[in-house]
Amino acid sequence: QVRLVESGGGLVQPGGSLRLSCETSGFAFSRSWLHWVRQAPGKGLEWVSTIYTGGGVPAYADFVRGRFTIFTDNIENTLHLQMDGLKSDDTAVYFCAMDSAGRVRGQGTQVTVSS
Repeated sequence: QVRLVESGGGLVQPGGSLRLSCETSGFAFSRSWLHWVRQAPGKGLEWVSTIYTGGGVPAYADFVRGRFTIFTDNIENTLHLQMDGLKSDDTAVYFCAMDSAGRVRGQGTQVTVSS
């Protein structure tokens, strides 16, 4: 059974940084496509980033490219999202997911960017 548990969210000022983590189990982590998606207040799910845990170049949505970095710890089976240069528009619940649409995702972690 796939298990995804996000952590690391919080309140941060504009320009600040956060690192999200997603502890995983129940699937072959080292040969999987993993994703971050987010949901801002009153909006639908929005794809943020994708990585193949076996290697290759990650993909990013235009609105986070150059600010966010997705990476994995293949020993701890954990997915991360380093978020720098945060903006108020980044305020959302962030989910790690098994698909880019977020159909199979964790419970999420709240990120609030505000002064």
